Formats: sequence, structure tokens, C-alpha cells
Amino acid sequence: MKKTVAVFACWVLSWFAVAANAQLVIEITKSAENAVPIAIVPFGWESSGAAPFDVAEVVAADLRRSGRFEPMDRKTMIDRPSAGDQIRFQDWRYLKTDFITVGKLIPEGTGYAAQFELYNVLTGQRLEGQKLTAQANSLRALSHRISDIIFEKLTGVRGAFSTRVAFINVEGTPPKQRYKLIVADYDGENQQIITTSDEPLMSPAWSPDAQSLAYVSFESKASAIYVQTLRTGERKRVSARAGINGAPAWSPDGKTLALTLSRKDGDVDVYTLNLASQVLTRMSFDPGIDTEPSWSADGNKLYFMSDRAGGPQIYQVDVANPSRPTRISFEGNYNARPRVSPDGKQLAVVHNDRGNYRIAVIDLASKGLQVLSQGRQDESPSFAPNGATLIYATQERGRGVLATVSVDGRTEERLSNTSGEVREPVWAPFAR
Repeated sequence: MKKTVAVFACWVLSWFAVAANAQLVIEITKSAENAVPIAIVPFGWESSGAAPFDVAEVVAADLRRSGRFEPMDRKTMIDRPSAGDQIRFQDWRYLKTDFITVGKLIPEGTGYAAQFELYNVLTGQRLEGQKLTAQANSLRALSHRISDIIFEKLTGVRGAFSTRVAFINVEGTPPKQRYKLIVADYDGENQQIITTSDEPLMSPAWSPDAQSLAYVSFESKASAIYVQTLRTGERKRVSARAGINGAPAWSPDGKTLALTLSRKDGDVDVYTLNLASQVLTRMSFDPGIDTEPSWSADGNKLYFMSDRAGGPQIYQVDVANPSRPTRISFEGNYNARPRVSPDGKQLAVVHNDRGNYRIAVIDLASKGLQVLSQGRQDESPSFAPNGATLIYATQERGRGVLATVSVDGRTEERLSNTSGEVREPVWAPFAR
């Protein structure tokens, strides 16, 4: 069993590569066909001097990245209305846009107010109109909130533009490297370093209230799992048992972590850890490698990867009765790193697609599998909290970058660091 543990340790450590912390640059690599045309008119500015922020630019970028909308190029706009009563709808119908958003930014108190309206161009109907306020340093966040409102109004799906992602960044070259756990807006802006270490950091996992991160650190020369509260920076070591401590995953109620441990017998298995009592409960019992747990949406089941059938496949156990695992994946000889969709209906996995490791989704009802990504070494999938998009890690010209793909595979984009590499992204849930 010592050989099994050594193989596992080499496997998880191979996910890391040299990186430098820098701004993420977004490039759309595949656009959706038949995306809905929409005009996001530059907001009016009701004061002297230049506007402090371009709200419309952020909103248009958000909607374009969703894959469902195609914002009009500003150069083709024939007018710049800032209120509904200024819109000449016939002109915009001529430009073949279905919807239009207009608005203005106004100084208010010590900050700003943004008033915006959304209209159906064909009928002239006002679909939405709100006033949002923010301080100068929060105008980007305000813009994302407007994007969320528009997206939900037009699709019926809650927008996720105001959410965050966490990922691992590594600076330097072996043997001297600096690892960073970073949290950023979903589009890579507003990066914040949560913790740093000269030893590997890996496997970040968001708490269900999006207020804390669990992760693995090798800072004591052995793996240990920590939980860190983002607002206060408070950090607690919750598992530093002999052998492997890896792959933490929060239960939906936030009271328990599923994790991977290698106990005295050397087996690599899935356990649950009650964070209050520190009580461990074993969830898998095979002599092979069982790892990468993920909770079902209701918290009653765990999905995990096991090589018990000769290669990595996905299994499911009932948390209340884990002695009878059920195999979930059947297509292909490699399916790993399961992650459950927010609605509990799909699993995202890393799938061997004709020799390429790609992101796929498994429908839990039919067990059908759909390959979504196009890379050769894609890994670490994570669903957006609205289930519409997946973020994952991939390779670009030999270095690690992040990428997103819509769950229907119609749109893709690449998030590249301006230097170095980034790894292991995980999308935060909606804040409670």
C-alpha cells in the first residue's frame, strides 16, 4: 500500500507548475451561434469631466461571456440615448437588435448612482428599470449586479457575474517556488491573495456560504487541510493525520468536510469529518485509490473517483449507508474529478476523449456523457453557481491557464495570466 500512496502523492503534485501572479486576460475562443443581439448603450454621465467608470463596457462584456448574448459594437450604434424616452425604437429595429439597455451614472452623496432601463426593441416594452448605488471603488461590482439583473430578466436563470473564483498561483522556478491561493471576481479582476507558502497549496474548496475556503497545504512538509475565513483571515488546521490529507469538499450544510485520507492500513479512502466534533466516518472501503469526493445537492450522497475497476471511474455512496457503492460512469476508460451541478442533475468530470483529457458532463438520470472542452490536458472542473458555465484548468503553449465553457458547449473562453501559470479553479456559490 505504500506504493499506492506514493503514486497518489506524485499524481496530485503533478498538477502544479511554475506561475507568476498577474492580471488574467480573457479571450473568447468560441462564440455561440444564434446569440441574442442586445445593445448596451454607453451610460450617460451627469456631471463635469470624464465619467469615473464605464458601466456599460463591463455589462456588455459580462453578457457576451455568458454565450447567450451578442452585444452590439459601439461603433455601429446610431444614437446614445440614456433614458427610455430618448430611444427611437424604429432605428434600433433597423439595426436588428432585440433588446436595448440605457442608463446614466450620477454623483450621489460620497458615491454614485446608476439608473438603467431594459427594453424590448420589437415591442418598445420596458422590461426592467432600477437604480443602484455604490462607492467609487465598487462601480465594477455595481456593473456586475446590473448584468445579473438583465441576464435573469431575459433568461429566467439567475446571473452569476457578481460571484468569485479561487485558484492556485505559483511563482518562481524549482526548487524555489512561492505558492499563492487567490480569490478574484469571476472575470479575474480584483485579485486578493488569501495565503502564501513556499510549499505546495492545492485543492481549494468553497464553503456553502462563500465565506470560507478549505484547502491543502504542505507547509509543514506533509499534507494538512486548513479552513480559512476570508473576512477575518482566521485560519484553522482541521486535519493533519499521518499520511495523505487531501481533496476537501464541504457538505451543503457547511458542518462536514468530505476528504481523502490514508490511514494505518495505507489505503487511500474517502472519509467525512465533522468539523465541530472532529469525528471521522469512513465512506469507502476498497483497497485501491478512492479520492476526489463531491457531495450531492441534498447532502445525502457522495460521488468520488475510484480505480477499483482497473481505471479511474466515478462511484456514488449513500452517506447514511456507505457500504454499497454504485458505479456512475461507464463511457470511456477514464473519468475523474467529479463535481456536482448546483441543481444536482449533472456531474462534471475529467474524461479521456480519444487520448485527450477533456471536461465532460454526465447526466445523472440517463448516465449519458457529453464532452464540452477541446483541450488535450483539461482538468479541475467547477460549476458556476447558476449551473450555466464551467471553469477549468487547461494548457496553452505549454503553460497552465484557466478556461470556461458553457454547459451546452456553445461558447468557450480562455483566461490567461499575463505571465506564469494558474491552476485548480473553483467557482464560489452564491453568497448567503
